[in-house]
Amino acid sequence: YFYGTFPEDFLWGVSSSAYQVEGGWDADGKGPSIWDTFTHVPGNINNDDTGDVACDSYNKVEEDLYMLRALGVNSYRFSLSWPRIFPTGRNNSINSHGVDYYNRLINGLVASNITPVVTLYHWDLPQALQDEGGWENSTLIELFDSFADFCFQTFGDRVKFWLTFNEPHVVAWVGYGAGEVPPNVNDPGDAPYRVAHTLLKAHARVYHTYDSKYRASQGGIVSLSLNVDWAEPKTPSDPRDLEAADRYLQFLLGWFAHPIFKNGDYPDVMKWKVGNRSDLQNLPSSRLPVFTAEERDYIRGTADVFCFNTYTSKIITHATTRLRPFSYEHDQEVSVSVNSSWPSSAVTGHRAVAWGMRRLLNWIKEEYGNPPIYVTENGVGIKTDSDVDDNARIFYYKTYIDEALKAYRLDGVNLRGYVAWSFMDNFEWLSGYDPRFGLHQVDFDNPNRPRTPKRSAIYYSEIIRNNGIPEPMD
Repeated sequence: YFYGTFPEDFLWGVSSSAYQVEGGWDADGKGPSIWDTFTHVPGNINNDDTGDVACDSYNKVEEDLYMLRALGVNSYRFSLSWPRIFPTGRNNSINSHGVDYYNRLINGLVASNITPVVTLYHWDLPQALQDEGGWENSTLIELFDSFADFCFQTFGDRVKFWLTFNEPHVVAWVGYGAGEVPPNVNDPGDAPYRVAHTLLKAHARVYHTYDSKYRASQGGIVSLSLNVDWAEPKTPSDPRDLEAADRYLQFLLGWFAHPIFKNGDYPDVMKWKVGNRSDLQNLPSSRLPVFTAEERDYIRGTADVFCFNTYTSKIITHATTRLRPFSYEHDQEVSVSVNSSWPSSAVTGHRAVAWGMRRLLNWIKEEYGNPPIYVTENGVGIKTDSDVDDNARIFYYKTYIDEALKAYRLDGVNLRGYVAWSFMDNFEWLSGYDPRFGLHQVDFDNPNRPRTPKRSAIYYSEIIRNNGIPEPMD
């Protein structure tokens, strides 16, 4: 265990997303999102839960602000609902009620000296745009840019920290490859690569819009939040396992980070593996699309800081995978497992492996030239209706934050901020309301959705107040 503090101006925060907390799914002229459509089909979500009301944050701005002040955070990461602002997804339908809601929230944060960290897209695409093909349709590059432009213009005088996409890997793979989440496209061999290609271009387009129109007057920063698990080689002395672990990270994180933070292009190992396998599959060209030289120049360097979400670690070993059916998963040629002694949580596949945090931070430092790094989500889900005495969550935060502290203090990682997931219990996608990630408990059986701080909230506020884990008093 290591004692010490983070830098003076360290960003401490909590995170949420629009669909998971707001509710008000059709209030005041909001348009439907792909998650509204999906959750309204019985059987799609655990317990048939929906985000129709969720935490009712749409009607509880003052309560949310009160809790944030009590917690002592200096930042709050939340997302804007695209269909709440543009019900049809297009700027010819601006919903003033949605704009008012975000203005109240942002003004309240600024008045409380809490930095708004705003995500433009956290998975809730306007249904109207999905009907036109969603992210498989490259016209969304233009439409997303138009939405972002409106948000910069409307909120950018107060918002100085923007994230374009939350976990584009999940959008591309889980949404369009595995087809488990909306829009539920099951095309594992091709669609994820095509969609990622579009997302990268859309991200770059928005970055350049901010650069050319708003940066000089607003002085903010723009990035995106990538998701990654640490990959531990099963046998570190075996070069094949070492390569496999690195390959896993390149396919997961590098897919989006390499074009933006390195050279405007996909990692070499992705180009080689997908190209080689496409060749063996008798395809005329690689399933991984190619950027033109102009596109590479356009995408390279389109993030001011490195932001990522992480929850767990995996054990990786090399594997020979089958060529058919075509699949992004098989393209990686890895086998993924966990150590059964790692503590489990309410989310299958999320096990607490705190030492993975330090290794991951060091890998990012080495791979991308020690950029300024922000952890934009980290936390643990517990399955219980009431977990106010959440010692397991306290232990999770204590160990993960301590490993982040070691990376900063001992390894020279340029860590600038840590944002806990999540601010309060909320709608956890396919799992509904079963996994509780919140630092605040929400009573979803009570129409008023009362919130109660858990012990972890008190613990986290102490860490924030101390700016880390100072030497204990004798």
